[in-house]
This record gives sequence, C-alpha cells and structure tokens, in this order.
Amino acid sequence: MNAFTTLVARAVVLRADDVDTDQIIPARFLKGTSKTGLAQHLFADWRTRPEFPLLAPRAAGAQILLAGVNFGCGSSREHAPWALCDFGFRAIIARSFADIFRENATKNGLLTIALPDDACARIEQAVEADPGLSLHVDLPGEHVRLEGARFAFAIDRFAKHCLTSGLDELGYILSFEDRIEDHERRTSHT
Repeated sequence: MNAFTTLVARAVVLRADDVDTDQIIPARFLKGTSKTGLAQHLFADWRTRPEFPLLAPRAAGAQILLAGVNFGCGSSREHAPWALCDFGFRAIIARSFADIFRENATKNGLLTIALPDDACARIEQAVEADPGLSLHVDLPGEHVRLEGARFAFAIDRFAKHCLTSGLDELGYILSFEDRIEDHERRTSHT
C-alpha cells in the first residue's frame, strides 16, 4: 500500500446519494481476489449512460471523487475500494460514508473525507466551473484546501497512522515483528 500524506489532484463530481457497493462494482464482477483489473467494472451499470461523469474526458486522471450522502452503503465488499483505487482514485470526499465502506477503504489505502454539506457544495461548484482545478488534500494536517478556502476533517488516529505509513493492519502488526519475536523468546521456556 502506498503511503498517503498529501495529494494535489483534480476531482470529478458524482452527484448521487446512497451509492451502494453493488453500484460501485456489481456482484457479477466479484469472481477474483486480485485488486487489479477491477477499474474496467467500476460503476459498470452506470457507464451505460452517456452523461455519466466518469465518462467525460475531463474526468480522465482525476484522483479525487466527490460524492453525496451515505457513499458506500450496502454490503461489505472490499472489491468496491479496490475498484476505486484501481481506477486511480486516492481520496473520496462526501457528505457521509457507510461505516463498513469507510473501514474497507481506509484498510486499502483510499482516504475517505466527510465534510459538511456546505463545504461539499462549494467544492463541487468550483470543480464543475473549472474541471482543471486541483484540490489539496493534507492528511497530516487533516484539511482540504481549495482557492484560499480550507476545510477541516477528522480521521481516526490509527487509520491516519496506517495511511500515512503506507501500512494495512497486517503490515502494522508486522512492524512490531522484532518485539513479537523477543516476547516469544522470553516466554517460551517449555
């Protein structure tokens, strides 16, 4: 997993609430356990609509997805953040997230940022007015900057540590391997 500290990137607006994991990646594409190759199935059913925002040329290369309320609701599905990451997204800014999706995303290196409605609306309007506009996401400082405006967000300390260190939970545990081995040596006199 790549470490996440700061990100300066373009964003794409997905004006939709209650986007569930089956919309993010339909169940029929969950046949493997590889994290790669899923981008082609991201929002597969919505990509049939010519006006779908991710099809627009200005969405190419965007690394931030702007979404509505309750993003990632539905079933627990790690394939959803895998597909978003494989597409190139590093962060999602939304009004709120489903708890399970937020945890799955964070564990897979995808930063979820919940901001109030007025902040999201301001960012969306700016991005739609200027698709080349870059947002500045500062994870250590816990804020998003846009044209002189700064929007603070909160993140769990452990999740922040793992993201900024580029570690998943197993990687975090393995970072203490020397201590674990030392403990095993000291306590294993049978």
